Amino acid sequence: MKLSVIIVNFKNPALLRLCLKSLQRAISGKTEHEIIVVDVSSSIPTRNVVREEFLSVKLLAFEKNIGYTKGVNEGLKKASGEYLLILNPDIVPLKGSIEKMLEYMKSRPEIGILGPRLLNFDGSPQHSCFRFYTPLTVLYRRSSLGKLPFARKTLDKFLMKDKNLDQPVQADWIMGSALMASGNAVEKTGLLNEELFLYMSDVDWAKRFWKNGYKVVYYPDSQMYHYHRRDSKGGVLDLLLKKEARWHLRDAIKYFTK
Repeated sequence: MKLSVIIVNFKNPALLRLCLKSLQRAISGKTEHEIIVVDVSSSIPTRNVVREEFLSVKLLAFEKNIGYTKGVNEGLKKASGEYLLILNPDIVPLKGSIEKMLEYMKSRPEIGILGPRLLNFDGSPQHSCFRFYTPLTVLYRRSSLGKLPFARKTLDKFLMKDKNLDQPVQADWIMGSALMASGNAVEKTGLLNEELFLYMSDVDWAKRFWKNGYKVVYYPDSQMYHYHRRDSKGGVLDLLLKKEARWHLRDAIKYFTK
């Protein structure tokens, strides 16, 4: 099997349907592949999307919300592909985008993780490759301090604004919404860290790939649309009001402690 596509879905049958339809158009019939949907907090409407409309898709349904990280790991355990494409259900890959990633990685075995360029639906690019977080980065992104010149300089470095992102470039980490990993590299590096429930596991994973001698690369020639809601976005007050923000803070503390 050349490629395994793993999608972790959480209570969103409409976006999952759109993602699966886009995969049908995006992946050539010549590319041997499997699609695995990991449905957490699984519901009948979501299960019916897979079982009635996409009969070839493998479904792993979990009644409880086991979290993004464990969801990805459950998909990885069932995957048989040489390359592993991990997607959120709010991703719509463009035609040919996945084959481009496969060909790029195939000729460069030193790459462990490859990330595409993510686009808003108006065609503008999203930030999806980064330098590693520091505690100050998190503070500046969640407070009004981020508007100050010295903080803006730190955040611009975090967002890799000093790099030409119109060409492939090495990054510290790639957003987990869409990334392709080498099966050999995953075998050496291991699965995602399940101590991190939802956030920071993509950061932690990339750091471990680097430590195991693999590169993490941003590849803008491959492009995918991304409906990016950013449920955890907000300021300090949101930490009290939004559970996603609290999850983000909890996972960040665990990541930095590690």
